[in-house]
Amino acid sequence: MKKLIFAVIAFVPLTILAQDFKAEIEKHREEYKADFLKNSSSPLKKEDFEYLRFYEPNEKFKVVCEFVATKKREKSFEVPTSSGQTATYTKFGELKFEIDGKPYKLAVYQSLKLRNLPQYRDYLFIPFKDLTNGKESYGGGRYLDLRMKEISGDKIYLDFNKAYNPYCAFSAGYSCPIPPKENHLKVAIEAGEKNFAKEH
Repeated sequence: MKKLIFAVIAFVPLTILAQDFKAEIEKHREEYKADFLKNSSSPLKKEDFEYLRFYEPNEKFKVVCEFVATKKREKSFEVPTSSGQTATYTKFGELKFEIDGKPYKLAVYQSLKLRNLPQYRDYLFIPFKDLTNGKESYGGGRYLDLRMKEISGDKIYLDFNKAYNPYCAFSAGYSCPIPPKENHLKVAIEAGEKNFAKEH
């Protein structure tokens, strides 16, 4: 009987944590949708939201990463975009993490354009591709954003449940950075945003 009571007590907090995590992701997705309505260059209107698709929140894809800062100030480089133009970035560092016991890493970039704007100076950018691209998720890859203040020492949480599509996934006419080869993951990231369900 005591074992049963302990099991129930242990199960309840885990259930609460799972509910809290799901609520956090759902809140993030509502804020994500709201941002489309605030942006004058947005490819979506409110009536398009019914075509947005997401994976179910999955804590497996919220990973603890080791952050390795770039040791010396790297030269800026040009990242090709979907329009044929380029965007200028510097490599800020790398994130090392595991999924199902296997090691992976992603490069973290900083936009030179945003770095010169006070309100975006600490913004970091992670464009990536994975094995879901072209199937359940957008073929051109997905993005994650970070803020420098989220890095605590050499550790940071990376939540793929917050991965989102570039504007190019919704409409033509946008210039979207193409994830560099070093950020092509050999694993299916079944988290975050899926393919847009509306024809365009």
